[in-house]
Amino acid sequence: MNPLIVLLVIAAYFGVLLLISHFTSRHADAETYFTANRRSPWYVVAFGMIGASLSGITFISVPGEVGNTYFYYFQLVLGYLVGYFIIAVVLLPLYYRLKLVSIYSYLGSRFGKVSYKTGSSFFLLSQSIGASLRLFVVAGVLQLAFFSHYHIPFMITVIVTILLIWTYTYKAGIKTIVWTDTFQTLMMLSSVIISIVIISKSLHLSFGGMIDTVVHSKYSRIFNWDWNYEKNFYKQFITGIVVAIAMNGLDQNEMQKSLTCRNLKEAQKNIYLYSISLVITNLIFLFLGVLLYVFIQRTGIKLPVDQYGHFIDTDKVFPNLALNYFSTATGVIFLLGIAAAAFSSADSALTALTTAFYTDFLNTAGKTDAEKKSIRVLVNIAFSILLIIIIMIFRAVNNSSVINTVFAVASYTYGPLLGLYSFGLFTRYKVMDARVPAVVLLSPVLSWLLNVLMIRWTGFHFGYALLLINGTITFLGLWLIRREEGEKE
Repeated sequence: MNPLIVLLVIAAYFGVLLLISHFTSRHADAETYFTANRRSPWYVVAFGMIGASLSGITFISVPGEVGNTYFYYFQLVLGYLVGYFIIAVVLLPLYYRLKLVSIYSYLGSRFGKVSYKTGSSFFLLSQSIGASLRLFVVAGVLQLAFFSHYHIPFMITVIVTILLIWTYTYKAGIKTIVWTDTFQTLMMLSSVIISIVIISKSLHLSFGGMIDTVVHSKYSRIFNWDWNYEKNFYKQFITGIVVAIAMNGLDQNEMQKSLTCRNLKEAQKNIYLYSISLVITNLIFLFLGVLLYVFIQRTGIKLPVDQYGHFIDTDKVFPNLALNYFSTATGVIFLLGIAAAAFSSADSALTALTTAFYTDFLNTAGKTDAEKKSIRVLVNIAFSILLIIIIMIFRAVNNSSVINTVFAVASYTYGPLLGLYSFGLFTRYKVMDARVPAVVLLSPVLSWLLNVLMIRWTGFHFGYALLLINGTITFLGLWLIRREEGEKE
């Protein structure tokens, strides 16, 4: 694909984001960056959250993984529905009742200052890694489509990508993101649907023929009942519930948008609409994945496989086909989709990281508005640099599907948050606050050790269910350091 076309597409897309930023940042105050003054329409938030939660990883990794794990990912998605219902009826009422800006403030009021800082620290760790992996995907596509043509180093590609995001978010923060995410979700969904139409035409399939091809393909197998396999239905479904609660309900990035709604009732409607839309959207991505591999088979394209016959580096399947095998128009559509998916998740992540660190770790009492803004901008820049460093480290060691890596990281970093909130919500005990860091640091280590031993001794894989195991170990650890109300530590 002509690199100049790539440049024009990205420039035009970025121009629209800057225009949205211009209008949303007018009359912005200190409250605007963190809460959008709590005036966001719930249906706008719900639609925009689709793009933010899916990200460039979903856009590339989910269709690519179909080649190795069929529709098994949809088992996880079905669990999301239950998880989001729990978020709407349990967590959102709590957050609104306490009028939280950072959701980790709850841990401070429930257990103490150390627990509060520990919970926020685990979010910062997990979100920094997760956001970096999402940006890694889009930077790789831009490198393939444009920067490598001019022999520009990958690090420059990463820096430019993050600089673009920083430019349109640093003024109004979450208020801008609510509206840019809406635009980007529309672009992403349009892109994947148009891609399906184009591929179907390349295969000479009518709409009915396309549905029939997907349904009868070996790749459309949804359920797996092998208990030892990490993609087993029960593991995936239960993990989907836990993942939705931990990676969304206990995630500042996701909840910060819901907390910009006018009231609790609207925030709950936002979650209900979002969860249903998310299931439908993921199903569309899986349909796209089947069509990609059907196209590969019928055209005789050879993909590298490992010793077990599994496709290697499936994250490159969709980008490679879109940019090198289909028409220029298809390449443009793909670039718009990947840009939308990547920017919509990364921009909100950068804002959430800034919000959590600024709110949870910095004391700005007595500072003027100008001083607070300067501090916030410096924090924002610091996290931008941190993301660049993590991306470069991941590029040096990556050898697997990014979506699998994201969930693997989440299993270890969100597990302690799941345990902390579960203990706080379902027991009345206090804890020995000073000992909480030891518990939440030991829990991931024990989870990893248990997983290794189970695989070695029985061949049983926890898979994504490791998140639940980690949370359970954290809960039991907190039980051991519990204390009665009024009892001294």
